[in-house]
Amino acid sequence: MNDNTVSVARQTLTEDVLGKVVRYARLPLCITDPTLPDNPIVYVNDAFTDLTGYGLDEIVGQNCRFLQGPETTRESVDAVREILLARRVDTVEIVNYRKDGSRFLNALQLGPINDEDGNLIYFFGSQLDVSERRRVEREHRQLADDELLHRLRNIVNVMTAMVRLTAREEPTPAAFADKVIERLAALGAAHFDTIGRSDQHEVDFETLMGPIMRAYTSDTEDQINLTGANPLISHRLVSPLTLALHELATNAVKHGSLSSDTGRVALDITILQEPARLRFVWRETGGPEVIKSPRNSGSRIIQSLTRAVGGTLHYDWQPEGLIATAEFPVAALGEG
Repeated sequence: MNDNTVSVARQTLTEDVLGKVVRYARLPLCITDPTLPDNPIVYVNDAFTDLTGYGLDEIVGQNCRFLQGPETTRESVDAVREILLARRVDTVEIVNYRKDGSRFLNALQLGPINDEDGNLIYFFGSQLDVSERRRVEREHRQLADDELLHRLRNIVNVMTAMVRLTAREEPTPAAFADKVIERLAALGAAHFDTIGRSDQHEVDFETLMGPIMRAYTSDTEDQINLTGANPLISHRLVSPLTLALHELATNAVKHGSLSSDTGRVALDITILQEPARLRFVWRETGGPEVIKSPRNSGSRIIQSLTRAVGGTLHYDWQPEGLIATAEFPVAALGEG
């Protein structure tokens, strides 16, 4: 666009045209005159009267404070006053009231209008009812907070059960403390990814398995090999799955395939039908000959947690390596 085009465009934008733009704009607008006592309203457009319910004769000559009411805060009124005194363009959210007494949250933008010499002649104000937007935002925040609290309660319940059952089985305070610390660390590592964002309801199996693989396997060897499906896991299953995998990995490091550099774990994940369920099979090879431990506090805890979500867990202590098979109902997967 060249200078001549700009000049022509400016000439066509007469005061009459600009006045019609302001008048018929869908955004509520008002103009006040600070040269008159109490800075009264001298103009509003139709959208302003539609928003407030007041007629033109009820508005002109009034200060904008007539829209204030019982829930209008002193802070918002002071913010409006400060913007006017500073003669800058800014926005304040302020509670206003319609003629029928109903309240609305007004995103009020206001600022000065100067003449060609820079002298203040008017203030403008544009009103935007953001009540519904803020209500939806509050509901979303509440839902997110409720979801977060629900997850925290689940974690606390799991920790309580874990500590209680571990205390029954571990013979010494030192062994009890070590076992609880290990299990809490594994539980926390898995939940950090899912609890970091309160709006995140699911985590995939590989992500859930990541902290355990990093904690229990060699940095240079892929000792745990994941195959098959990679389903989304709901927060309801995070605790039982995490603790089950932790117990399997711990046992493998102490007595099974992960205690040897040549040992491997094949972890296969499958989605089965009729009834729909997830199955994972943990198969150890390459380690020392397996002898089932007489102490089974870990397996009892996992069995209890697995049953609580409608699942099953079976251990097959083969001499060449443990085979553990777990199944969980698909209804508990990815449910948010």
